[in-house]
Amino acid sequence: MSRNGRVLVAMSGGVDSSVTAALLYEEGYEIVGITMKTWDYATTGGAAEAKKRTKEVGCCTLESMNDARAVAVRLDFPHFVVDIRQEFGDWVVDRFTSDYLAGRTPNPCVLCNTHIKWAALLRRADALGCEHIATGHYARVRRDEESGRYVVSRGLDRNKDQSYALWGIEQEHLARSIFPLGEYTKPTIRRMAADFGLEHVADKPDSYEICFIPDNDYRGFLKRRVNGLEEKVDGGAFVMEATGEVVGTHNGYPFYTIGQRHGLDLALGEPIYVTRIDVPTNTVYVGTKDELEGRTLTARQLNFGKVAGLNGETPAVGQIRYKDPGAPCLVHQAGEDELEIVFKEPRTAITPGQSLVLYDGDDVLAGGWIATTEKSETAESSGFIALPTL
Repeated sequence: MSRNGRVLVAMSGGVDSSVTAALLYEEGYEIVGITMKTWDYATTGGAAEAKKRTKEVGCCTLESMNDARAVAVRLDFPHFVVDIRQEFGDWVVDRFTSDYLAGRTPNPCVLCNTHIKWAALLRRADALGCEHIATGHYARVRRDEESGRYVVSRGLDRNKDQSYALWGIEQEHLARSIFPLGEYTKPTIRRMAADFGLEHVADKPDSYEICFIPDNDYRGFLKRRVNGLEEKVDGGAFVMEATGEVVGTHNGYPFYTIGQRHGLDLALGEPIYVTRIDVPTNTVYVGTKDELEGRTLTARQLNFGKVAGLNGETPAVGQIRYKDPGAPCLVHQAGEDELEIVFKEPRTAITPGQSLVLYDGDDVLAGGWIATTEKSETAESSGFIALPTL
């Protein structure tokens, strides 16, 4: 009989999830390991590309599953592999594709955490009699005694902090979640892996690619995923943000992102960036770094963390992308599912489709998807260019 109950540990085969299992095992939990197969080359349109490789890379590979199983064998707990490719494809891969076609820049890791990973884990936890689920995220979670709400906070290692990617987890799911790595730094975790006898994962490199695009070529992914995409969008105009002058042609708006500088093939005598994407006209606006800056945005599809809602103007620190350090802002809740944010100082490349996460110190106040900026219209009001069906 375990001292602390039974916990389902999500295991990718990497060092973080392996040490998560080992730490909880040492603390007296009864561990059940689970590895979720979320994708393969055939279902994400890269089967032909896979044939060119000597082996698949990233998570969800046979090698990663074997690494996770080896940890379970070493620590003597059961380990299962579950296939959630259909769930993952319906929510994450299709949304990733449709966001690019709508001129947005998606964040699939947040989508996965919000709609797939936690729901899938909790269903399996219930089936296996587990009270808790645990992951190897560098973040912390606690119950606030005064409000009764569960609060996600930044991890101790700010270089690895992953609280930004967890803003969408609902309260009832956080209540059953454990993040053992939140109090540690990455170098400490690697040393722990060796101390636990898990040498086969101790020095395993981190994966920074999108899991279903292990070659990090999202343009190639979109071309394989959407039949006829290149022909439909090729030959759009590059237009100067300040003057409206056409300065070149591009390969199609889905292949560009706000803030992009490299790969534009524009020789204009100064650094030029993508400042805005207009979907209906297949126009990519470009300009100087100053023209990339903005102070306002709206966020929708909200999830509240430390608070259940906001009243009046609320000061916070707003983070607009994963590696963004965050900046002071004022927040106004304009409706049940809309926040208006004004930053104290201009921010560079505020991008529709990315997540806005609001912090009170280290605690996540709320989060949502960036819907509009001062340069953009909503997708609903602007309409979409007619494209091939997925």
